[in-house]
Amino acid sequence: MLPRLTKYVKSDLRTLSLLRHPRLSMREAKQIYAHLLVSGTISDPYAAGKLVAFCAVSDRGDLDYAGLVFRCLPCRSAFLWNTMIRAHVERGRPADALCLYYQMFAAGYLPNNYTFSFLLRACLDRDSLSDGRKFHAMIVGLGWESYDFVQNGLIHMYSSCGCVDSARKLFDRSSNRDVISWTAMISGYAKLGKLDFARELFDRMPERNAVSWSAMISMYAQFGRFKEALEVFSEMQLAGVQPNHAGIVGALSACGSLGALDQGKWIHVFAERNGMELDKILGTALIDMYAKSGCVDNALEVFRSMPERDVYAYTAMISGLSNGRRIEEAIDLFGRMEEEGVRPNEVTFICVLSACGRMGLVDRGREIFDSMERVYKIKPGVEHHGCLVDLLGRAGLIEEAKKVVREMPMEPDSYVLGALLNACSMHGEAELGRETAESLKKLGLDHSGVHVLMSNMCASADSWEDVVRVRREMEMRKVMKVPGCSMIEVDGVACEFIAGDRSQAQMKEISEIACTAADAQPRTVTAGDDLTDDLKSLDTQKGFRFEWLQVHEDQFVAVSHLLRHANPMDYQPNFGNGVIDRSKSEESLQPRNCLVSWKKKKRVGEEEKGKSSHFWLSLLTNSGSGDGNFMGFFERRKRSSGGAKKVLFGQ
Repeated sequence: MLPRLTKYVKSDLRTLSLLRHPRLSMREAKQIYAHLLVSGTISDPYAAGKLVAFCAVSDRGDLDYAGLVFRCLPCRSAFLWNTMIRAHVERGRPADALCLYYQMFAAGYLPNNYTFSFLLRACLDRDSLSDGRKFHAMIVGLGWESYDFVQNGLIHMYSSCGCVDSARKLFDRSSNRDVISWTAMISGYAKLGKLDFARELFDRMPERNAVSWSAMISMYAQFGRFKEALEVFSEMQLAGVQPNHAGIVGALSACGSLGALDQGKWIHVFAERNGMELDKILGTALIDMYAKSGCVDNALEVFRSMPERDVYAYTAMISGLSNGRRIEEAIDLFGRMEEEGVRPNEVTFICVLSACGRMGLVDRGREIFDSMERVYKIKPGVEHHGCLVDLLGRAGLIEEAKKVVREMPMEPDSYVLGALLNACSMHGEAELGRETAESLKKLGLDHSGVHVLMSNMCASADSWEDVVRVRREMEMRKVMKVPGCSMIEVDGVACEFIAGDRSQAQMKEISEIACTAADAQPRTVTAGDDLTDDLKSLDTQKGFRFEWLQVHEDQFVAVSHLLRHANPMDYQPNFGNGVIDRSKSEESLQPRNCLVSWKKKKRVGEEEKGKSSHFWLSLLTNSGSGDGNFMGFFERRKRSSGGAKKVLFGQ
């Protein structure tokens, strides 16, 4: 143990003022250290503490040099030990921080409440619950448990490590709960997916700050409850709390997933007006939101304005371009990413391989797949093999796709086998399709999509008895087809329509108009009916339901849009970059086939006066609801949650 000096030479005021200078550099700090050594004032604990604190904690400091100075000091105090422990925690070196603590204890210095607050953060960074429990026992033994920031550190440590019950016991026993305690508990429940418990605590909070609001927004967005995330964001604004960086990012994630473009744009403007830095996280969130909402140009504008772009920003942009059918730009951006030295990750390769598959770039896709392990030392996973199978299958290279599945180093999953099954359906390989479906059945992966693909394959081969057999098997095994889903954002509110769901507030009025325009009637098929004739007359690419209303859910979306406005005739088709079949004649590119959204008219033309909303809906029903025409009528995109589609209005 080093001797503790009771008498020392105090440093002069000029030296102390230099140590407090706001622009002090490491070069000057080293000169001051030399002066303290020569003058003998290095034993002054105040001057030594200021010097070590600058070197260890300051952004302009040097932690290794601080350690050298610290070890050479003739006298060390608990403050100096705490400073060094804190610096190592903040610089991401928690193991070194714990080693310093054990050295401190061995040197005869007892930890205080500040020491434990740093040590608990070190345990959290190392995800070491066992060390945390040891320090908790020591805290109780030394009597520091009642201090607010020690107690908050314990609650945060336990809740972040998944021991929410231990954290709750401490929380319930606490007599001085502050906003940090409440937020730590909410975050703990959110991490375990206990959203109702988190919401209950949030509603009981006596005081909320931007961090607690953001914790709720991020929680709902993370677990796919996007409407609740935006509701909390709106409540936050009504409460007069300005969103912080985390709240903005969480709300943008929810907007992107819901297609709430107007709200997303508002949040973007809010962030700009409040001077929020367009860092990598915020930029990536904006790119993702615009890309998912179909505004790829806006996403590109954000991407180009980012001062720094990392792999996540590139991946989000490549994915947005690919999903927006701008495949060549996606491939080019991947090449630019490689040129700029940004190392792609596993998700980047999934996005770019999917893009190659959509455009039929077989050679380029093979090259990218081979470069994963050869250039980037990334071992292709099952998802990458699935993308390769999909690429080869779309190009008609069924045998090569079979070879990839057979030679995979891991067991194929539903994605890989589903890609092969889809290829069989596209190219009429019924026999291989049956084999693939049987493989899926053996693995227990024969979900509704597999049965629907098999049904479509049989229908394409005019094997209607097999279609009935597959559908009967679905009914007997109670296999439910995942319902289609469409969305529309009107006046900033995202409305969702699910096939078969009639719970919307205006559903009765919507159904009457839709049925009148489509000349459709509800029909229910019972188990004993002969479906063969019906199936022959049904376009199987539209999908088949045992109980259905012969009006597409996208048509309900369109009617809902019209009904929400006093005069539907004040809206005209807005022609954008929809999904249009360019192989057809120019006559087919008239409004009836390429309507993407409605924009407000400045005036109503003579030929349009007197036409009711039934006329406008007839534009929908005349175009049909199959992929050939109706997909050219609306801009849709697949959602990650089971094949749902999104219809975008008012871009």
